[in-house]
Amino acid sequence: MIKPIKLAKKNFLSSLDTSIEELTHILEIADNFKKKKLNIKYTDKVLGLIFDKSSTRTRVSFQVAMSRLGGTTIDLNPTTSQIGRGEPIKDTARVLSRYCDVLAIRTFRHSDLEEYAEWSTKPVINALTDLEHPCQALADFLTIKEEFNGFENVALTFIGDGNNVANSLILCGALLGVEVRIACPKGYEPNSLLIDKAYKIYNNKNLLKITNDINSAILGAKVLYTDVWSSMGEENQKDKKDKDFKGFTIDSNLVNKADKDAIILHCLPAYRSKEITDEVIESRKSRIFQQVENRMHAQQALLSCLLS
Repeated sequence: MIKPIKLAKKNFLSSLDTSIEELTHILEIADNFKKKKLNIKYTDKVLGLIFDKSSTRTRVSFQVAMSRLGGTTIDLNPTTSQIGRGEPIKDTARVLSRYCDVLAIRTFRHSDLEEYAEWSTKPVINALTDLEHPCQALADFLTIKEEFNGFENVALTFIGDGNNVANSLILCGALLGVEVRIACPKGYEPNSLLIDKAYKIYNNKNLLKITNDINSAILGAKVLYTDVWSSMGEENQKDKKDKDFKGFTIDSNLVNKADKDAIILHCLPAYRSKEITDEVIESRKSRIFQQVENRMHAQQALLSCLLS
């Protein structure tokens, strides 16, 4: 029976904190947890959640995942703790390291996450920053693997803002050798430094494409993926982005141009009729709620590997 193997790096701040072998292992462990072929308990282990950003799926999926492992979760709301009163990160991290066995942090600046990791003696997980959302990518590729029995000849097209989700899809795709296409308006391309890192990983550099041409990006794609155009903290850019992203909505006409077996993904929450239509979300091609469930299984697998 397969068992979780401890990761070489203590923390999971980025998709690149795992090797291809470790990433494949996490997905396999997640699949086994989902199919109830694996039952591992980490009794008395405690997960601390520090969420500077609001959350539904990430918060609940982490809590349920830890519960299924036999552990408990402490939700450290910044508005009701000293974190919100300006206590230095280095103090908070060292204190929580003495109480918790692992920390999952959802914040704005990636540098804040790195500071937590620097001072914490326990594993730190990136539960989302403005730069990356690696836990989401784990669930995404688990969903794709389930649908197509692997990643061979699978082209993933992400349509929308080159945000943290797009960044993590690029990095995770590079490790797994999956063709990733990002279609976005000019000026909204993903982080250039992460793109460079991905190109260095890909054996075939043609497997990563960044384009402003949505039509060329969807031809033959087996996965169509989108996210909100304006992320948390970008409310003041909403009107401008709504205008700039006109024509980048995933609708039935667009879906029909992709591969006939294409599936639809969205990390949610969705603004129906903006980045994606209600019809597409509710269509037979949608795997959005399977994808949501897989957040829990993927994070259960990740936690088990970090706690092993």
